[in-house]
Amino acid sequence: MSYNFDQVASRFDTNSAKWDGAADTLGRDVIVLSVADMDLQAPPKVVDKVASMARHGIYGYTDPRPPYYAAVQHWLERAYDWSVPEDWIVFCPRIVQAVSIIIERFSEPGDRILMHTPAYQPIANAVEINDRELVQSPMLLRDGKYEIDFDDMERQMKDGIKIVLLVSPHNPTGRVWTKQELERIAELCIRYDALIVSDDIHADFIHEEHEHTIIAKLSQQVAERSIICTSPGKTFNLASLEIANIVIPNEKIRERFRQGLRQAGIHNPTFFAVPALEVAYTECDDWLDELRSYIKENIAYTEAFFTEHMPELKIIKAEGTFLLWVDCSAYSRNESDLIEWIQNQSRVSVSFGTSFGADGEGFIRLNLGAPRALLQEAFERMANNYPLHHSS
Repeated sequence: MSYNFDQVASRFDTNSAKWDGAADTLGRDVIVLSVADMDLQAPPKVVDKVASMARHGIYGYTDPRPPYYAAVQHWLERAYDWSVPEDWIVFCPRIVQAVSIIIERFSEPGDRILMHTPAYQPIANAVEINDRELVQSPMLLRDGKYEIDFDDMERQMKDGIKIVLLVSPHNPTGRVWTKQELERIAELCIRYDALIVSDDIHADFIHEEHEHTIIAKLSQQVAERSIICTSPGKTFNLASLEIANIVIPNEKIRERFRQGLRQAGIHNPTFFAVPALEVAYTECDDWLDELRSYIKENIAYTEAFFTEHMPELKIIKAEGTFLLWVDCSAYSRNESDLIEWIQNQSRVSVSFGTSFGADGEGFIRLNLGAPRALLQEAFERMANNYPLHHSS
């Protein structure tokens, strides 16, 4: 079957945080390539299921039942070769909620929590809003590729780190951590007694020649100190249906997390979350295969366009995710210059680098989960206003 990912659908007036939010501040003429939800419709089978549930007309309290957990188990087994007992799986609406509860339950105010930067900000913000100290371990950009600075990471861990927040694959840089890198992270967490919290929400988008390893699979010792955060939200573009599953092998950690959910008043999933996940995880493989191909083509298109029209800008080769991290420092390291060119003159909204921490300045993040025509128009606008314009 062939799916039409080229179809452009307006998201204005749908309460879209991405499009209506941008329109409120920037106007409706802007093209939005920022917030990491896709401008592509969810799988038709999910749409049909949600529509049929909507027609039922009674939107009462719901619980995940055995078929739900079976779908999650089946997915983790097929996608990552990870066999997970049902009782390891804890439903939570959003990963950011889960991380906030984990921080609150497994650390004290003032405790140090480490992230590799540039870093996905909602996760980083969860540290500071809970009165913990965010410890940034800046990654090294070597020959166009980000690497963890393990010397810096160990220095920080020696000074006491309660939790390591891992984003795997990494957002915004698109790195897919190798098994060897994960083993070094795990070794440090064992040596310095830190809890590993891994946000694997982009794990279903891994590009050729790379493989996603769930850190808890490395050994039982690692699993016992790991919390793995998963969701079909990015994969099938279901973010607002609020479906995440937090996989916790350690029974004591799991029960403390469940208690945190109860204290926060989080229990029943939304009416549409359970059926959407069940269908997505069991009936939509062909859709996802085509989506991955489309994203791959979008990446190739973007790389070719930038090479031809804006060659000074360096795209960091994405190993995973549908996001691209772009080094614009050859034009300017000053974010205000980038805002003037991209947002004000070109009328394109992107995620600017400092929103991922200070070491993101001079970079932008592009969301390529969009119809190609939308990308083409956005990039042509950028090229037409490009300050280092090349006449061909």
